Amino acid sequence: MDNQALAKEIIHHVGGEDNVQSLVHCATRLRFTLQDPSKPNKDKLENTEGIITVKESGGQFQVVIGNTVPEVYQAIGAISNILEDDKKTTDASTNESKGNIVGRVVDVISSIFAPLLGVMAGAGILKGLLLIADNLNWLDPAGSTYTILYAASDSLFYFLPLLLAVTTARKFGANVFTALTVAGALVYPTIVELEAQDAAIDFFGIPVVMMPYSSTVIPIILSVIMMSYVEKLSNRYIHQSVKNFLTPLISLVVLVPITLIVFGPIGVSIGNGIADALLAGFNFSPLLAGAALGAGWQLFVIFGVHWGLVPVFINNIAVYGQDGIKPAATASVFAQTGAAFGVFLKTKNKKLKALSGSATITALFGITEPAVYGVTLRLKKPFIAGIIGGAVGGAIIGYGGTQAFASGAPGLLTLPIFFGPGGEGFFALILGITASFIISAVLTYMLGFDDPVEETVEEANTAIKDDNIESVDEQIFSPLEGEAIALTNVADPTFASEAMGQGIAIKPQTGRVVSPVNGTISVAFKTKHAIGIVSENGAELLIHVGIDTVQLDGQYFTSHIQQGDVVNIGDVLVEFDINKIKEAGYDVTTPIIVTNSNQYSTVDATAENQVKEKDSILTLVAKD
Repeated sequence: MDNQALAKEIIHHVGGEDNVQSLVHCATRLRFTLQDPSKPNKDKLENTEGIITVKESGGQFQVVIGNTVPEVYQAIGAISNILEDDKKTTDASTNESKGNIVGRVVDVISSIFAPLLGVMAGAGILKGLLLIADNLNWLDPAGSTYTILYAASDSLFYFLPLLLAVTTARKFGANVFTALTVAGALVYPTIVELEAQDAAIDFFGIPVVMMPYSSTVIPIILSVIMMSYVEKLSNRYIHQSVKNFLTPLISLVVLVPITLIVFGPIGVSIGNGIADALLAGFNFSPLLAGAALGAGWQLFVIFGVHWGLVPVFINNIAVYGQDGIKPAATASVFAQTGAAFGVFLKTKNKKLKALSGSATITALFGITEPAVYGVTLRLKKPFIAGIIGGAVGGAIIGYGGTQAFASGAPGLLTLPIFFGPGGEGFFALILGITASFIISAVLTYMLGFDDPVEETVEEANTAIKDDNIESVDEQIFSPLEGEAIALTNVADPTFASEAMGQGIAIKPQTGRVVSPVNGTISVAFKTKHAIGIVSENGAELLIHVGIDTVQLDGQYFTSHIQQGDVVNIGDVLVEFDINKIKEAGYDVTTPIIVTNSNQYSTVDATAENQVKEKDSILTLVAKD
């Protein structure tokens, strides 16, 4: 299924566009916040080609797709209004009223950070490579080459408040440009200078405790959340003629001072406090803390609560220049990778072998959802083996004191972010992830799992029997009710000559066209008189309502479809007024043409004179 067709299926089965409050994506998942969580059809989604699984966690409805999630996300934006910045955003109070407090916090954090993960990983890899180049004396840190590359790697982290202002504003329905302006004030050169002066600062006599805000997380998030309420209150009472500039004015005058006076110090203190508490656990027993995180990280991911640690990782790197918590999570990633590889070695099921093999490769680069949801968690024992392997690897990494010096999803490409001055702790990381992978793979192979070999054999036998009974590749069903005539009898030489392809024609008795196949709308003409459809089995069809009706320019036609729509047999595509079209002097005879007829050895038309909707009208047999 192509991305646009998949996007259409997803929108339909989550309850339609009107049921979507907001949508973001991370490395592998579409993360929906829905108006009515009971509307989605999970079974339909999970059985849709291109979807790995569906999860509900942290107040979000999550559709796990894999590496192509950015393309599907863009396809959703192309066929709907879901991604538009000016789309009506749910009021924050309504958002907060749904789910428990943990779920609401996870939903907010994931919505804010998920859009940044891709570029954050890329910048983190570059920063890690520069650390290696510096430590091995490959580049001079004082040289211009290093300076330019370092700026490219560090700009995201230095100006992180600006990026978080955008994602937070979108989450809470605030004005994105006003939020950016507030964030810009926090890292404005003169504000940075005030902080560096270490002098007494006040705002109309109110003391201001200056903090360094580059790379910070919590202050701007708190500020933009409050700004969303200030905007709503201002827009409620300010006249429409002046609110476009008065509301931003009020937001800036109120939020910038409040952020510097209140949110800044509180936010920085909260971030440092959480980080210190977690680091205390590692200081008490790095071995036990590493084992716990190595074993539990994938469990955190499944339930979505890992998002609570993402700000801590970033805060540690911003404040201390390094983070000792994230490395242990890397063991969990490689452990599930090893478990998937163990399944690949053990299974005799060809389909499962192909899935586990591709999932292993994907997981090596930090994308574990296909391995976890498609392989290890489904088979249960391999997932447990991964937890055990992760615990061992996490203990080794924790005991070795490995540190992360930049952000990025754990995987082969991001290993450079753990290579610090002198390479201390990097050897422990390599040893830990290797142990995680090997132990999980060996345990998976030894413990075994329910290998669905017999089911596959039965399915193959059934398929062979079906092939012997039926040699027809595809049936095309009638899109209209009326009189069936040979295509060669149509009063149009282009159609009658079969130059466009073989088929049949129908003189309609009712004014509607329904889908003759399960497939995708390939062409939806603006004049509404013709439709192109590609069936699931590859038949390319053209339904042309009337002769020369293109000249009506859509008059007397009502279309119910658009290009990229996924349709099923019997779905209404177009309605038209037969009498008005005839009165305008047009023949309503409707050709149904297989435009790729050359791919079939036979295109047989029905011998029936009268057909109803969904009667079989064409039989297609593919060439050998």
